[in-house]
Amino acid sequence: MALGNHSTISEFILLGLSTDPHVQALSFVLFLAIYLLTLLGNLMMLLVIRTDPHLHTPMYFFLSHLSFLDLCYSSVTLPKLLENLLSQKKTISVEGCLAQVFFLFDTGGTEACLLTVMAYDRYVAICHPLLYSQMMSNQLCKGLVCGSWGLSFLDAFINILLALDFDFCRDQSIPHYSCELPSLFPLSCSDISTSFTVLLFSSLLHGLGTCFLIIFSYTLIVSTILGISSSSGRIKTFSTCSSHLTAVLLFYGSAFLRYIMPTSGSPLELIFSVQYSVVTPLMNPLIYSLKNNEVKAAVRRTFRKYLQYMLTKDRR
Repeated sequence: MALGNHSTISEFILLGLSTDPHVQALSFVLFLAIYLLTLLGNLMMLLVIRTDPHLHTPMYFFLSHLSFLDLCYSSVTLPKLLENLLSQKKTISVEGCLAQVFFLFDTGGTEACLLTVMAYDRYVAICHPLLYSQMMSNQLCKGLVCGSWGLSFLDAFINILLALDFDFCRDQSIPHYSCELPSLFPLSCSDISTSFTVLLFSSLLHGLGTCFLIIFSYTLIVSTILGISSSSGRIKTFSTCSSHLTAVLLFYGSAFLRYIMPTSGSPLELIFSVQYSVVTPLMNPLIYSLKNNEVKAAVRRTFRKYLQYMLTKDRR
């Protein structure tokens, strides 16, 4: 399965964005700002959750992994995109393309699993509050996170293993700014039926499967909330899920709009793709910091401690 023995093409051309130099310059500034803000926002979430004892709970343990995932996910595509915006030759090696496919599979699948785990956490917190500490033990939380990473890694490994046998001997052009497995199917001269079947199964598992579990969890949550007698109690209880529900709608909504469209490079497809792979990792820390009072309070405490430390250091 050595790639060099099969492939007659050594690199692909990424045609996802405009070739107009002025548009490219503006796009570079925009995507660089988004990338830096994504790094800053998610690193801030990791720091706050790590340093604030009030956030050492299962929900924020999962959120810290979500922030780390968003860091990884954006770093898979954006650095290469920024490089190509400054380059006349917008290419990526076959090996680099397949590596990008693998890590997109791994991080995207893990995020879907992790959002499902977080939905289960909200279900336990609302439907079984007295048993929450017992049901969401440290061992279970670590097991759920490891299971999410492990399942997605296995899924990505199987898909990329099949893709390594592709014979790329047709058009080198990919109508996208990053490499995704469906984009490689039209470029392959070899049989893709097995890879397509495995990809379809993977999509059903990580897409519809996790989505069904999230919907099932929220059906039980809504049923419990409707059973609360006071309207203020219902609103207060539902507010504990609002950040996660917003993140779920953003992730699955943009993914659904991205992947129901054929790979054609149309402007609408690119907009949905940017929304899914670029904007979503930026929005998650904003959603959890702006809509969550505990996180906002923790951010204030963290900055207060930092300022006190700097003032004490200056006095010395």
